[in-house]
Amino acid sequence: MNCNKIKLKEGINLHIINTNKFKTNLLAVFLTTPLNREDVTKNALVPMVLRRGSSKLKNLEEISNKLDEMYGADFNCGVDKTGDNHVLKFYMESINNNFLPEQENILEESMKVLLDIVFNPLIEENSFKKEYVESEKENLKQIILGKIDNKSKYAYERCIEEMYIDKPYGLYKYGYVEELEKINAKNLYGHYKKMISECKIDIFISGEIDEGSKQIAMENENIKNINERKPIYNKKSEKADNIEQERVIEEKMDVSQGKLVLGLEVGKNDKDSKYSALIYNAILGGTPTSKMFQNVREKEHLAYVAGSNYVRHKNNVFIRCGIEIDDYKKALDLIKIQIEDMKKGDFTEEDIKNAKASIIATIKSIPEEQDSEMTYHFGQEISEHKMEYAEYEENVQKVQKQDVIDIANSIRINTIYFLTAVEK
Repeated sequence: MNCNKIKLKEGINLHIINTNKFKTNLLAVFLTTPLNREDVTKNALVPMVLRRGSSKLKNLEEISNKLDEMYGADFNCGVDKTGDNHVLKFYMESINNNFLPEQENILEESMKVLLDIVFNPLIEENSFKKEYVESEKENLKQIILGKIDNKSKYAYERCIEEMYIDKPYGLYKYGYVEELEKINAKNLYGHYKKMISECKIDIFISGEIDEGSKQIAMENENIKNINERKPIYNKKSEKADNIEQERVIEEKMDVSQGKLVLGLEVGKNDKDSKYSALIYNAILGGTPTSKMFQNVREKEHLAYVAGSNYVRHKNNVFIRCGIEIDDYKKALDLIKIQIEDMKKGDFTEEDIKNAKASIIATIKSIPEEQDSEMTYHFGQEISEHKMEYAEYEENVQKVQKQDVIDIANSIRINTIYFLTAVEK
């Protein structure tokens, strides 16, 4: 495994990905904390406030000037959901030292700036800077309200929300407008300090990393000032409610095209079955040769877009279609036929071969992008299951037709969500 894990402190790990494939070094800090309604909006706001200024670089202009001095280094941040965890992500990309015109250590400088932004924020009177918090609250409000702008994404999020109603994974990663009113510069800083003292902290460095470079994070003053702790985060995810009959949710909006999303539960949940679930998803709707694409979209012309995706951390398959509103029943019936055909084994060895080829191509592409490789290793860190790429490929290749049929017969529809038009 080309990712070397070093324990800096209890609850704080450094991950070194040594690679000479890139002219850049990519650094990242991931803060992992449990998803819950009380904190989700505050969590989403924290990176937006931190990016505005640190104790050393006090505003966006100073940060921008510093990045320019570092040969156009790039900083960005955001939030994501991994299982039932909220992950705050901070990235710094800078040129590899080997490609600099002069002998400089941009890697060391990049790490200092990144860790300073994340762990040494600008504080005024034991509080975040009020101006920054109020400004970013408005920005976050626009992000939350803009959720409906992308109707396909909105329908997908709403299906998840209904499928995991009153559960962590059903929360919107950017939070809720009504919670913003309760947040101020002082209580947000208090939340930030508590989170830093409790969350799981993972620092990643990808690039040509020598022994001296490893000491950058290990000896950084910001890291030294953080307490050791047994990190609080969700190692296991809650399943969706086990309901007897599929739930149908219809929402009306001013749309010209319907958005249909089906949330499926995979009943088998051992580690080997997840490779079969990957093959199942690829055959059902994950590739251009899939049943959804070929039968629902191409043959019957019942969808503009038709496909599916498998969410490994939740063990769910989501089917997503863009359809004519009047074709709702036809499309839904045909989708259900595809699901039943999978249970009957109505797919060929060639389908399995193509599915495996598609998945393995994706695996092989992981180390070709620095952020993809970090995401892969971070996912393994959260699941506490390390695996070489070759072993991953081998496990996919082992899947047989009966394994896919077994997975298909463990699957049932939990939630059907349909975004349709307002009646005229």
